[in-house]
Amino acid sequence: MAPNYEPQIAALVKQYKKAVEQILAELDRLDIPTLSRANSLAALKSVAEILSSLNDDSAKWVEENIPLAVRNGIAETIVALGVAETVDEALKLAKFNRVNAELVKAVVADTQADLLAVTQNVDKRVKATVRQVTAEVMRDNLSKGINGRKTMNRQTLEGLRKKLGDSVNTGIIDASGRRWKPQVYVDMVTRTKMMKATNDATINEAIGRDAYYGKISSHSAKDLCRNWEGKIVKLTEDAPGDYPYYGNLPNREIFHPNCKHVISPVRVPERS
Repeated sequence: MAPNYEPQIAALVKQYKKAVEQILAELDRLDIPTLSRANSLAALKSVAEILSSLNDDSAKWVEENIPLAVRNGIAETIVALGVAETVDEALKLAKFNRVNAELVKAVVADTQADLLAVTQNVDKRVKATVRQVTAEVMRDNLSKGINGRKTMNRQTLEGLRKKLGDSVNTGIIDASGRRWKPQVYVDMVTRTKMMKATNDATINEAIGRDAYYGKISSHSAKDLCRNWEGKIVKLTEDAPGDYPYYGNLPNREIFHPNCKHVISPVRVPERS
């Protein structure tokens, strides 16, 4: 059974939503027609403080929840192999072996780096946009020789406000050029990291208990995952039998970002 991380992920996403709202409110307070470098620097200082606080909170979240995902993977293995009857019993037995202890460290560092990249990207885009808007305002005022509200028409003002909002709301651009709202991207990243941590811990624990095969879970998926549901895979490449190796599975089809499938270890695949 796939673990449910929705409450934990929702709590983190809520923090990012709140930070985005705070940054948008800060930018909305800018008096664009009279915007000066001093005003923009003050706003950027406030934005930096919001993001710094968010970084601290997200780092704590990762330190608390990645070990939870790894422990769940260990517990599911203990139940699947018949060492314990329930997950609650298995959690009492679950201990980090050396490989899973290293897994926790690696996933914590990797996830924190991904979340830090989110805030750094937002910070960079907001800074660049605020500076650009400030320069445009100053040029507009200079060209008219007046520094007042009447120097900027409504269309220009709305365009500059949209630039400021877009710098936050489309703060993430992935390798494929897709634009993400920070909170949506964080939801995807943390969901993917936690499920992968669970599966990796399951595999590590299974191999440590001499179980070298796993069965992919089923939940009537509609995408390409459906072709892999219920399939047996090798957990280590040199295990006997004509089964696909977990490490060679096409991640466009199974165990992709946001994928909910998990591995359940088995000792003898013919019996599964």
